[in-house]
Amino acid sequence: MAWNEPGGDKKDPWGGNRKNDGPPDLDEALKNFQNKINSIFGGKGGGGNGNGGSGISGGMVVVGLIVIAIVYAGFGIYQLDEQKEAVVLRLGKFHSIVGAGLHWNPPLIDQVIEHNVTGERQYIAGGLMLTEDESIVEVPVTIQYNIADIKSFVLNVNDPVVSLQHAADSALRHVVGSTELNQVLSEGRVKIATEMRQRLQDYLASYGTGINIVGINLQEGKPPAAVKDAFDDVVKAKEDQERLKNQAQSYANGIVPEARGQAQRTIEEANAYRDQVIARADGESNRFTQLLVAYDLAPTVTRERLYIDAIESVMANSSKVLVDVEGGNNMMYLPLDKLTGQASGRSSGSTNAGATQDDIRQISDLVLEQLRQDQANRTRGAR
Repeated sequence: MAWNEPGGDKKDPWGGNRKNDGPPDLDEALKNFQNKINSIFGGKGGGGNGNGGSGISGGMVVVGLIVIAIVYAGFGIYQLDEQKEAVVLRLGKFHSIVGAGLHWNPPLIDQVIEHNVTGERQYIAGGLMLTEDESIVEVPVTIQYNIADIKSFVLNVNDPVVSLQHAADSALRHVVGSTELNQVLSEGRVKIATEMRQRLQDYLASYGTGINIVGINLQEGKPPAAVKDAFDDVVKAKEDQERLKNQAQSYANGIVPEARGQAQRTIEEANAYRDQVIARADGESNRFTQLLVAYDLAPTVTRERLYIDAIESVMANSSKVLVDVEGGNNMMYLPLDKLTGQASGRSSGSTNAGATQDDIRQISDLVLEQLRQDQANRTRGAR
């Protein structure tokens, strides 16, 4: 039979015998629960007497502990953005490195030290310093750097930024002190920046700072104010020298190719003249060989032909010809220029060169005919 059935004498599980059929007493159940809590924290259990105050005090303690736990957990929650990393120290000893995201570490137990590891920072160094040739110059320089190893940056050095400043000043003075003044003021700045970056990075690596040098911008060196005018004159002279060098180089770039072209053209003309002379000599040699063959076949005709050609070549360059007959007292005068002009007037439509050749040929025939007649007359007179 159930404990709450009619007529049942079962004991009520909520702490007493129930004589009726109603629902369990919630107030009584809550009071029993408080009594148990009070017994745990040293209080006394009881009904609604003076012991009820201790029960309320125990509940407040529980609520207070829960609130403290929530607050404690809330203080341990933090978030890191994409540019940051954090070093976690547990009871003062390195524990881990955490990156971007939401994290939780127990407060008062873990110490979280966060830094921006991707953003670039800068430090401006410089001042008056001596060069290799014992000149005083002021060299300002800007150094860009970031954190490459956050563990080394946080734990190895007490103040890594101060170490960076000291190392930068030392590296700059070392490099400038081994460079002449002209190089510091002009084209040597790139080399100085490169050497300084390498030396500074070696210093920081030996210190274990965890700093990475991104770049060094070496600005234009400045002389002391007392000698600034003299330095300005030197810089102006350097600029004039560079300008004259550029002009000379530009002039050389224009003259040298032209001279080379003229030299090449002269060489080509000489080669062409050589080929022309060789070809003419070969042609004359072949012509003489062919002429010898023709002379062997017909000596008389060949000699006459050669004589006529010689007369043509001579008369082509002469405007007057005097013909002397052997054994006679008369001398024949041939005005070639007038005869050529008359012949050219008659030969309309033809070139002057063609008319001249024809006239010379006709005159040559007349001269030969006259010479033959004179020779025949002398022969008859001798008989």
